[in-house]
Amino acid sequence: TYVTYALFGFLDKHRRFLRHFLNKIDDKHTKHMQEQHGGRINLEEIIRSVPEIIKKASKGYSQQLAEIFSSDEKFFRDSSFVCNADDFDFKEHVLNKAFDSRELSPARDFFYSDTDAKKLFAIEKKSGSFQVTITLLRSLRRRGRNLLRDYIAEVIYEIFFADFFPRTFIASAERTGAAIFYKELDFARNRLLKEISKAEKIDPFRLLLKSSQDYALPVEVNVDFTRRLESLSKKTGTIAKDYPHIPAMFSKLIGGSYNVKKDIGVKFKPDGKSVRLSMSESSSAVRSMLDIGFYLRHLAEPGDLLMIDEPELNLHPENQRRVARLLTCLVNAGVKVFVTTHSDYFIKEINTLMLLNQDEPYLRKIRKEEKYPDEALISADKVKVYVAEKAQVLIPGKKRKTTCQTLTKAPVEPDSGIEVKSFDKTINEMNRIEDRIIWDNDDDDEG
Repeated sequence: TYVTYALFGFLDKHRRFLRHFLNKIDDKHTKHMQEQHGGRINLEEIIRSVPEIIKKASKGYSQQLAEIFSSDEKFFRDSSFVCNADDFDFKEHVLNKAFDSRELSPARDFFYSDTDAKKLFAIEKKSGSFQVTITLLRSLRRRGRNLLRDYIAEVIYEIFFADFFPRTFIASAERTGAAIFYKELDFARNRLLKEISKAEKIDPFRLLLKSSQDYALPVEVNVDFTRRLESLSKKTGTIAKDYPHIPAMFSKLIGGSYNVKKDIGVKFKPDGKSVRLSMSESSSAVRSMLDIGFYLRHLAEPGDLLMIDEPELNLHPENQRRVARLLTCLVNAGVKVFVTTHSDYFIKEINTLMLLNQDEPYLRKIRKEEKYPDEALISADKVKVYVAEKAQVLIPGKKRKTTCQTLTKAPVEPDSGIEVKSFDKTINEMNRIEDRIIWDNDDDDEG
């Protein structure tokens, strides 16, 4: 969970840290372009700085880890998060990238109105070129100069990093509570603000900002997502449009469907029944899958990264297997999936989907008889597994390895599947004890 939350925090906040350094690069171009009514930026000069920019962004993020976890700073005093892009070929990536100002998504724009920006200037980069051309459409005043600087930084971010860092959605392990208590959280916060607004020398907005840090970032994100379900439900994501079997699989998994109505909230309708249940009336399994279900139907796009902390949360073993099949279908549709799991059912089902993904007559027969859909089969090269355990690690700055908690890569083989020793050890221990319970009495009788 710590690894998941730290990684999500960086993917969610990296833009802020990268933009800080990109703005510094663009300060020197802005004044010249204003005087010349436009100009060009040579991206080859920036390419050399990109690995260092990412390292500085990592350092800046490391200093915010306590905030991400809503925890005491002393717990993260010696912690660091490092994103290393030294092996990525940014030169080839940038050279093949084409861009014009129309490609900038307003939804990703934190600094200005995209429409207003286009009226001031136009930006273009052709494939096969390292040159970005900026044309000023009218004279810029002070605000316009700042707008140009921000716009150039945004374009450089899009060219370099939009494909490097995926759009990320997370379902935290606390999602079940977020689905049921978000209204109570809103009510408590609004009542608090109403009371303190009557007092003197208290800034209610500052207090509101502080109160938003009571939970780790992924939990806050889940609560905020639940607040927005009504507006989100009005659109359909690309994955749901192009791969209708995925939302259909999800509906079968939860045994019904969600719907949202204004001023009423989210309701769950079980298959074959007319009743509609609130989230507090629904099962914990229905609540734990709420965020994932709305993401799949209304937001999911190829290239996304879906992070789920414990996908097996509150699910019957059969539904844990169904979740595994659902997620492999998503991977095959172009969505990257990152999960933490304690479920042997989940791991074994992934194993089965890999082992069945071979063109052997007897395997084709098993697939057909056991009703495994082809869309759920997955190749071993699309699966990576890491086990949290103690191991010898060479910590940066030290000469000798240290025993500490780390992530160790587990073998993933097409013919034998995933080897998770910690799961196997526990299962073997349980089987041994069960064998003793069943058979040891016979040994005593013989004696």
